[in-house]
Amino acid sequence: MRTLICGSIAYDNIMVFHGRFKDHILPEQIHILNVAFLVPDLRREFGGCAGNIGYNLKLLGGDPLIMATVGDDADPYVYRLDRLGLARDFVRKVPETLTAQAFITTDLDDNQITAFHPGAMNQSHLNRIAPGLKAGLAIVAPDGRDGMLQHARELVAAGIPFIFDPGQGLPMFSGEEVLAFLKDATYLAVNDYEGKMVEEKTGRSLEDLASLVRAVIVTRGAEGSTIFAEGKRHDIPCVEASEIVDPTGCGDAYRAGLLHGIGQKWDWQKIGRLASLMGSLKIASRGGQNHRATREEIGARYREAFGAEL
Repeated sequence: MRTLICGSIAYDNIMVFHGRFKDHILPEQIHILNVAFLVPDLRREFGGCAGNIGYNLKLLGGDPLIMATVGDDADPYVYRLDRLGLARDFVRKVPETLTAQAFITTDLDDNQITAFHPGAMNQSHLNRIAPGLKAGLAIVAPDGRDGMLQHARELVAAGIPFIFDPGQGLPMFSGEEVLAFLKDATYLAVNDYEGKMVEEKTGRSLEDLASLVRAVIVTRGAEGSTIFAEGKRHDIPCVEASEIVDPTGCGDAYRAGLLHGIGQKWDWQKIGRLASLMGSLKIASRGGQNHRATREEIGARYREAFGAEL
C-alpha cells in the first residue's frame, strides 16, 4: 500500500563545541551578548520528518511517497532519495529558497543552542493532494503551517485516512485549530511533552481526545509508549537498544512503524511493538538516516524482543 508522507525535508548541521557555554556566557552581560564558539567537529546529516519517516518505512518494505518542498541546494538530498529508491514525485523545488536547515551547537555538558531556518518548508502549501493520488494512508508531520492545514483538508476530501503528527510545529496552532485537526484526522501521534501541550491547548485529556480519532499514540522515551484506542489503553514497552548514541529521528522511526503496522491492519499491541523496535534501531546510530537493517533483520530483532513473528 502506498503511504503519503507530508512533512519536511531538511539538512541537520551538527557542531560540537569542546567547552561549556556557561564559561563563555556571562549572566550580568546578557544584554550585550556577543560570543563566538570554535567548533572543530561538524557533520551534516540528511533529516526532516518526511525524509526520516520515508527512510524508515522503506526499510520495512513499505512504499512511501514523500511530499515536501526543498530549495536550490537540494541536489544532494534528491540524489540520495533516488539512490534509496524513494519516490520524489511530490518533492517540489522552490526557486530562490534554501532547503530547511537546523544549525545545532552542543557543548560538553550536552547543552544545545539551535537555530532553524525553514526556507522552502514555508511554501509546503504549493503541493496539492489530488483525489486520484491512490494512497491508502498518510501522515501530516511537522511542516509549514499553511501546508499542514491545507494537506489535512485535502486528505479528508480525498478520503485518505491520516496520522496527525504536530511535533515541533504544535506551538503554531491554537487549541481550536488542534481540535479541528483531530476532527479531520484518523490518528494522533505525540510525545509526552507534546501530549501535555495538546491537553493544555484543548482543555481536554488525551484519553478524552481519543474519542475523536481511532487512536491517540503517546511516546515516552525510555518508558515506552501508550496507545489509547477503542476505549482501551495499550502500554507498549521500550525495546532495549544495542547502544544509545543519538535520539535524533527516533520519533520519526517510531512513526514509520505505526504507518507500516496500520497499513497491515495489525492489532495495536503488534503495531506499537514494531514502532518501539524501529525507535531502538535508530537510536544506535548518529543522525536520522544512518541506521541500516533489512526486513529480515528487523523481523529477527522483533522475534528476539517479543518472542513472536512479525
